[in-house]
Amino acid sequence: MRRQLQHPARIVPAAFLALVVIGTVLMMLPVSRAEPGFAPFVTALFTATSAVCVTGLAVVDTGTYWSPFGQAMLTVLTQIGGLGIMVMATLLGVLISQRLGLRGRLMAQTESRGLETADIRRMVLRIAAVSFVCEAVITVAVALRLWLGYGYSFRRSVWEGVFHSIQAFNNGGFALYPDSLIRFVGDPWICTPLALGVMLGSIGFPVIFELARNWRKPDGWSTHTRLTVWGTIVLGVFGFFFVLVFEWGNPHTFGPLSVADKILAAFTQDVMTRSGGFNSVDFGQMNQETLTISTALMFIGGGSASTSGGIKLTTFFLLGFVILAEIRGEPDVVIGRRRIAETTQRQAMTVALLGVALVGTGTLALLAIDRDITLDRAIFEATSAFATVGLSTGITPTLPESGQIVLVILMYVGRVGTIAVGSAIALNSRQRLYRYPEERPIVG
Repeated sequence: MRRQLQHPARIVPAAFLALVVIGTVLMMLPVSRAEPGFAPFVTALFTATSAVCVTGLAVVDTGTYWSPFGQAMLTVLTQIGGLGIMVMATLLGVLISQRLGLRGRLMAQTESRGLETADIRRMVLRIAAVSFVCEAVITVAVALRLWLGYGYSFRRSVWEGVFHSIQAFNNGGFALYPDSLIRFVGDPWICTPLALGVMLGSIGFPVIFELARNWRKPDGWSTHTRLTVWGTIVLGVFGFFFVLVFEWGNPHTFGPLSVADKILAAFTQDVMTRSGGFNSVDFGQMNQETLTISTALMFIGGGSASTSGGIKLTTFFLLGFVILAEIRGEPDVVIGRRRIAETTQRQAMTVALLGVALVGTGTLALLAIDRDITLDRAIFEATSAFATVGLSTGITPTLPESGQIVLVILMYVGRVGTIAVGSAIALNSRQRLYRYPEERPIVG
């Protein structure tokens, strides 16, 4: 077992599984529950997994079911899970470049200039420092608004600011209010800081570090940073526009809002589908078109080595360039005067297809377990769990325990699976001394 766990691609699943077990035990304790008695095992397991995997799906009301100690444990689990994901994913990226030959290592460092391969300790400290600074800024903004604008006590304002800032930056999505952020749908002093925190957390530290040094020179950005930054902008504009259009006249969501509030709500919900998990309108009342767009955005997710889930922006847009090159009949896939290796293309295809298979399997399982839910809601819930987003149409708390276990599996596999699979593929790459004869089956 020791030899098996020494492989880097196995460390991440083992570490997160251990944290889920510890979190489940802590959430089951009577001190974690607001009412007397132990929390049910499935409820504690679901909540701990959702916190560790920074998802935000919940089967109970966080603000009333869990005691202050339980809420504090949720915060700690989310912080550890978020930092662990970013640190482990970044370190695995460094390790992969170190395991390559000299030529491959130089190329990897050229394309990953955001990773400090020379000083791992300094890099980890920088990740932690940036995380805590961002969370502190969001805490101050939210706490001041709650204290001065809503008349909350200073102590309550600070605690709720801390709780929601950690959830936002780590893309957790738990809220202390039963309606998430619906009560603040038109308040930019609450929604904007939390949305910006989600955006920063979903970009990834390799991109953040590179932008901090070369934000004025986009021509010098690595391919990874280009795909992440421009992909974020493209999908952000796309999601904002279509959410605003499809929900503009919906009497249950955007209809009663003013024009300014509609724009703010569309911006907030567009950002939250990237893995944030908060909702300022009721997703259970949204139109079918909006749910379809949101499902697609959740499946794509955010940047690599970040707290966001999904198949990742780089994977999605890389496959887009692969399709474009194939349509044009070009021999190479080129992005920004850089040729993309065939092994990277196969990795992207593998991650995307495995994601489709997991969401499809989870959807079928939910439909088989609860025949009262519709196909669109089952797909939405399964995608939200796999992509560790945390948005829900409201069916998660009503699912049977077997259905909630399905979501637990999707959250865990979706969180650690993409990192583990991508790292395992990269670390297992090897060269054969022979090649078989080529043949071309009929495609299409």
